[in-house]
Amino acid sequence: MVKIFISYKRNIEPDTPVATAVFESLRHDHDVFMDTTIQVGEKWAERIQNAIKESDYLIIFLSGNSVHSEMVIAEIETAHHTGKANGKPTILPVRLAYNEPLVYPISAYLNPLQWALWDSESDTPRLIAELQRAISGGSLPSKTTDMQSVTPTPAQEEIPTAFANILPRDLGSPEGTMPHQSPFYVERDSDQDAMQALREINGVTITIKGPRQMGKSSLLNRLMADGGKRAMKAAFIDFQMIENSAIESADIFYRQFCSLLSWEFEVEDRTEEFWKNPLGQVQKTTNYVTKYLLKELQDTKLLLAMDEVERMFTSPFRSDFFSMLRSWHNNRARGGDWTRFNMALVTSTEPYQLIADLNQSPFNVGAVVELKDFTPVQVSDLNQRHGSPLSTGQVTKISELLGGHPYLTRKALYLTASKRATFDEIVKNASEDDGPFGDHLRNHLFRMSDHQELKSALLQVIKYHRCADEHVFFRLRGAGLVRRVGNDVLPRNELYAEYFGKRL
Repeated sequence: MVKIFISYKRNIEPDTPVATAVFESLRHDHDVFMDTTIQVGEKWAERIQNAIKESDYLIIFLSGNSVHSEMVIAEIETAHHTGKANGKPTILPVRLAYNEPLVYPISAYLNPLQWALWDSESDTPRLIAELQRAISGGSLPSKTTDMQSVTPTPAQEEIPTAFANILPRDLGSPEGTMPHQSPFYVERDSDQDAMQALREINGVTITIKGPRQMGKSSLLNRLMADGGKRAMKAAFIDFQMIENSAIESADIFYRQFCSLLSWEFEVEDRTEEFWKNPLGQVQKTTNYVTKYLLKELQDTKLLLAMDEVERMFTSPFRSDFFSMLRSWHNNRARGGDWTRFNMALVTSTEPYQLIADLNQSPFNVGAVVELKDFTPVQVSDLNQRHGSPLSTGQVTKISELLGGHPYLTRKALYLTASKRATFDEIVKNASEDDGPFGDHLRNHLFRMSDHQELKSALLQVIKYHRCADEHVFFRLRGAGLVRRVGNDVLPRNELYAEYFGKRL
């Protein structure tokens, strides 16, 4: 029997009804997993992780809601990387009355694939037949080019200055990287530090660090937009999208790195020509930048923007790679073309724990910007930008519950301002799996499912305010789950303490 995993957004229409109909139809002939089949008492995060890895196919239902679901994105990422390593599962995407171009990072995983389309309940029998054919060795009907030609919905108007007049339709989405012009982006002092650094005449290296969902990628977006206004050409590389095979092989990685730079800077890819020289990988890459890219893009300031750089910390050649970036930084001191080459690195993991020689690190030079949680004043500011849906006392309560967590705070205000939930409902159900933050909380638990040492350490933090293993502490802090106050290690906020205290 073929093993099938169904990924969808829970408790949402049409996602749940369509997913259930497909499950009921396919399970007569195949071994189909849907989260409703998890038994009481099972460790659901481990069960989902194993089910994806054992599946032959992953059917993913995409709607306007599910494309922003942290759990759905995590399941797609797991299936993608498992498929690259083991040849399965094959991903079968289904669009549920959703004709928008996909947003990053889902677009990087799914844009190359063919699709099935569903627009109304009458399409369900046809959809089931198309999925059955695909599982039997066929393919889904819609081509990638068909999806890329879809006309996106016109962008919503920007919110007027008078925040009190905000309508629900103006609230945008609290999910994902924030557009650089968003009126809901709260600037912190560190933002100005980064922007000012990018204006250095002789080039700069900027490190943006902080836990997950702190706004690092959004700040990187703003840096690239600011550079673009000043005729700076940017290359964006997300290390999360680089395959494991490249992370583990220097020859594959450096070739791909140079090809990506060519693509992003919009010049001809001449990687293979430079790889004919009998030099090491780092020297070939440096020569590619020095003797080709900087010469090809004369009189142009460049910005190499690198997101999720901590992915490289697992690479066997990480020291060589980071030493190369440090040498590029040092090259500016000699003047010449290198003074036009700027770098911005984003990391959620403390790099000093993973780089043996700090003199070879690119993370402790130039401008180092560390993002912090929102202060109560900033939460109050964000509340005003949403039309002040919370009273002063409620702002204080939400600040205490969420600890100023940027994403969760924005989510809470979005729900109340759009009247999708009341403040009392949010507080009452905050730590429930089906509550306002359930998708976020379950995603954290899911990503820890294969790491018993992280779960044990987090429970130790919740119970005793201690973490015996410093390396594990930095991993938990990088995930955005804990913080250090004096000699104590504490859960990042009250919500995490309550939820993980129960689940672990």
